[in-house]
Amino acid sequence: MMIQLRQSFFQVFTMSLLWVVLLLTVFYKGETVGIEYLWNVAGIAAICGVLFGVLYKALWSHFTFKPVWNILISSVLSICGALLGMRLFSREMYDMLFPWLPGMIVISLVLHTLAFYAYARMDSRKRAEELNNKLQR
Repeated sequence: MMIQLRQSFFQVFTMSLLWVVLLLTVFYKGETVGIEYLWNVAGIAAICGVLFGVLYKALWSHFTFKPVWNILISSVLSICGALLGMRLFSREMYDMLFPWLPGMIVISLVLHTLAFYAYARMDSRKRAEELNNKLQR
């Protein structure tokens, strides 16, 4: 499990790093970026790697919490990670988006709930199909 989570972290970290660098090249054309800001970019990629590569994978695949706890934990972590990443990317964007925090929380809870039930439904169908295939042999 640890090897799988480590590989998942580095995959998400690398893709996030490339994505943020792409965003920088699109939105900050012609501007210079200081070496200190590159640490912010690495921090954003690390947040994404931990959040999506480790915590989500462990929470939804390995831990055995009740669904309501999975939904609450993933929603809170998602909002915190998004706000921290936004703060590292641009203080102005963070200040502009922070008043919308209650709406972001509601949307996060709704979307995580929908995603959980869609995932659970697909997973149960897949397991039922596997069991049926084993019974037919």
